[in-house]
Amino acid sequence: MTFVVTDSCIQCKLTDCVEVCPVDCFYEGPNFLVIHPDECIDCALCEPECPVDAIYSEDDVPAEQQQFIEINATLAEQWPNITEKKDPLPDYKKWEKVQNKLQYLEK
Repeated sequence: MTFVVTDSCIQCKLTDCVEVCPVDCFYEGPNFLVIHPDECIDCALCEPECPVDAIYSEDDVPAEQQQFIEINATLAEQWPNITEKKDPLPDYKKWEKVQNKLQYLEK
């Protein structure tokens, strides 16, 4: 099993989760983070660190967010690894409560 980054991360890209990951399984895109499913060890350290509640255990991903399981797997193969906390996107406060942001995902 793995953890999955979902819709709430889009346009925010808060990296508190990256800092606690013991296996460096996060990958960074322009406005979103993903978890590599083959690298995640299911430690659950990242989930409570996410300020926007974007991270779920694969078994607990809400029905309307299921497409993010495949999105994480695909983009983790394309994007660079991120291992240290960075500043969030400049206007993340504007986006942190917005839902259904998939159309804003930059690949």
